[in-house]
Amino acid sequence: MSLLVFGHRNPDTDAICSALAYADLLQRTTRPDAVAACCGPPNERTEFVLRRAGLAAPKLVMDVRPQVEDVCRRELVTASFGEAFYEAYERMRKGDLRAIPVVEGRRVVGVLSILTMMELFFVDAADSTKARAVTTSLQKICEVLGGEFRNRVEPDRSDELLVMVGAMSAEGFTERMQRYPRERLVVVCGDRPSIQLPAIDAGVRAVVITGGFPLASEVVEIAKAKKVSVISSPFDTVNTTLRIKSAQFIDPVVERDIVTVPGKWTVAEARGVVERSSQPVFPVVGDDGGLVGLAFKSDIINPPRPQLVLVDHNELAQAVPGADEAEIVEVLDHHRLGGGLKSTQPIRFVNEPVGSTCTLVARQFRAAGIVPTPAIALCMASGIISDTLHLRSPTTTDVDREVLAWLAGQCGVDLERYTREFFEIGSALRSKTPADVIREDCKEFSENGVRFSISQIEETGFDLFWERKDDLRAALEAFAEKQRLDFAALLVTDVVSNGSLLLLSKESEAFEDINYPRLDRSLYALENIVSRKKQLLPLISQLLS
Repeated sequence: MSLLVFGHRNPDTDAICSALAYADLLQRTTRPDAVAACCGPPNERTEFVLRRAGLAAPKLVMDVRPQVEDVCRRELVTASFGEAFYEAYERMRKGDLRAIPVVEGRRVVGVLSILTMMELFFVDAADSTKARAVTTSLQKICEVLGGEFRNRVEPDRSDELLVMVGAMSAEGFTERMQRYPRERLVVVCGDRPSIQLPAIDAGVRAVVITGGFPLASEVVEIAKAKKVSVISSPFDTVNTTLRIKSAQFIDPVVERDIVTVPGKWTVAEARGVVERSSQPVFPVVGDDGGLVGLAFKSDIINPPRPQLVLVDHNELAQAVPGADEAEIVEVLDHHRLGGGLKSTQPIRFVNEPVGSTCTLVARQFRAAGIVPTPAIALCMASGIISDTLHLRSPTTTDVDREVLAWLAGQCGVDLERYTREFFEIGSALRSKTPADVIREDCKEFSENGVRFSISQIEETGFDLFWERKDDLRAALEAFAEKQRLDFAALLVTDVVSNGSLLLLSKESEAFEDINYPRLDRSLYALENIVSRKKQLLPLISQLLS
């Protein structure tokens, strides 16, 4: 599995750009398998950044809980009805497998295991007829022996054959041969005409000559006249007999009442089914029912955990679904410490009070002595410009200013002009539905037992907000109800005036002490408030406490 570098849910420009840039740095240093990922599509402004930089969007992954198809074995080793024990066993041995699926085309029809295959060899020794029985064809026997026909009669016909070794005297052999149906007998012998001729004369099904010995031409002619097949085996009598036994068809020992596991199931979903089954292997099937892989109990019960790097967040409530079941190996963030994040061993955790996560990533480039490509430099500059409102947010630090100046020399772009284009494009109020506006850059929080969300959008002026105020309030109310939040908030920031409007799904008694002008029901004017992280969240936390 790759190392996935993730921003938070409903990702903004800083989350997307820091994931892309940090994955690039990791690929060039310690983790060539690092992949930038996101659990939501980029917004319009971020898409503008990616177009200008010539970068592809991160891989869209909405849930990192591994699916069965992620942990199963993709090298398909299968068997089919009509195959011999020897053929199936050789495949299992080479693949180091104790069981394999049986298929017709791509459709799984059963499971074949080493344990059940042994039933073909170890039968009731007290019943000499059953002990000799081999259900197969002469063609299959010849293939398994690696031999050749000296005479062939209906070689592809399937029969329950009886194997008899001609190792005794001619008289004793003839007397014993009379105990069995001759048309089912396969006589195994060496260079012994005294056995070969009585067997052929009696009209047995086949004679197998061991040791690669030649057969007299007159004996072959007699076999043709008696319609007796003759096979030459390169092995001695003991090994020839064993190989004939291994030429038996697997059909009788295939387990047909089996459990298959859909590849799109999560490992957690499959675990309950697999734990209750005694099946040795679980065929993994696609949406069309075709075989796509093999899973063993160990694959499902103890699967490898995906590895994650979290950027621009450190709270599990804001992380990609399934992060709580993953191995988080690193965090790179500039927000407050949240709850729920745990690790079984020490991890690299960088959390600094700067204006943008891209600032921290750029510092990592400089510390490693690596110059970012112009595309990655522009990507990181965009994250800083977005999160600090081009260094005008109160979250801005001298570190952000110094790093942005450094990036300006790397990206080959006039950042003043670029910034104007960045903020002019992608007005959420102009292009999105009220529900999409709420979800565009939304983070959930929990303070003093109160669960709430804060969404933030940046606009050039508030004209569009006043036109859509009522619809936005209704969308906030619906979002809060669906997510079971105590309330939902939307912070609309004017990048020109450096102020914001705060719209709530509902007001609690806590907001009586907000000390900002109330313009309408659940609507406040927040002069000089532009930062969700450093200004609004602490204000709400104080009100709730």
